[in-house]
Amino acid sequence: MALIDNIPALIEEIRQLNANNAEELETLRIKYLSKKGLVPQLMGEFRQVAPERKRELGVAINNLKTEAQNRINELRQKIEDTQEITERPDLTRTSYPTPLGTRHPISLVREEIIDIFSRLGFCLADGPEIEDDWHVFSSMNFPEDHPARDMQDTFFIESHPDIILRTHTSSVQSRVMERQKPPIRVICPGRVYRNETISARAHCFFHQVEGLYIDENVSFTDLKQVLLLFAQEMFGRNTKIRLRPSYFPFTEPSAEMDISCNICGGKGCAFCKNTGWVEILGCGMVDPAVLEANGIDPDKYTGYAFGMGVERITNLKYQVKDLRLFSENDKRFLEEFISAN
Repeated sequence: MALIDNIPALIEEIRQLNANNAEELETLRIKYLSKKGLVPQLMGEFRQVAPERKRELGVAINNLKTEAQNRINELRQKIEDTQEITERPDLTRTSYPTPLGTRHPISLVREEIIDIFSRLGFCLADGPEIEDDWHVFSSMNFPEDHPARDMQDTFFIESHPDIILRTHTSSVQSRVMERQKPPIRVICPGRVYRNETISARAHCFFHQVEGLYIDENVSFTDLKQVLLLFAQEMFGRNTKIRLRPSYFPFTEPSAEMDISCNICGGKGCAFCKNTGWVEILGCGMVDPAVLEANGIDPDKYTGYAFGMGVERITNLKYQVKDLRLFSENDKRFLEEFISAN
């Protein structure tokens, strides 16, 4: 009971926090939310909790983290509101013309991906971002004790433990399989959420495009050819691909796909860590258990699936090294992509 007993006291402690300046606020943020802070320490202890108590403790720790983030944000806003305004607006300045940014690089790359697969015969499919456990995990062959179900990866809805923010757009594939009989050929672009610490290399939300093709006699060769065509359309006709064996609960066999580095041409550079290859997506043949769970006869039909992060593809095309830039809405950053529109 030590872990769960400490959480209410910590929540009350967090609600009483106060800071008079940015330095004090940063000290509080480090104490509670940094990688070695109190909240991550609780998450570390969470791994040792018995499976039957994981959901209860997961929701409680998620509440604690939310309280800490909200209080830090409130204090930050309070400090900003009390700071003296040093620059006064020029009331004589005309409001026209108003300088604008441009289309967001994530939107540019997302639409390019959609366009390529649309020309290959894939249709668009969409689904809710707030999902249930069945469509996100169970229908995709995730075991009950799979690590992705732990609150370190998943955002749970407090009042409904079985309702979550989707961690991947595979939930859209499940909904398509439920209502549509094969042949199925869809791509599922969308935003997904995972309980990650925000940094230059990770964010709590990002964008995916997943694809699904189910029909009679679909083979791994079909998957490889589609992905080769995609890579060459996206990164250039001289792009090469390689498939490495991997594991995903919803595909068997599974693979991760690398492309020849589009910066050094496969010769080796700092970006590809001198290997000449860069990973861009995961893929594989749809596991028969997934087909059966979603009402499709695995003895008659086979299929393949793939999924990629839009931010990852954008990094490769435009070499944006800090993921936080994508969500800061800085007009100066967006102006760098005017020529790409």
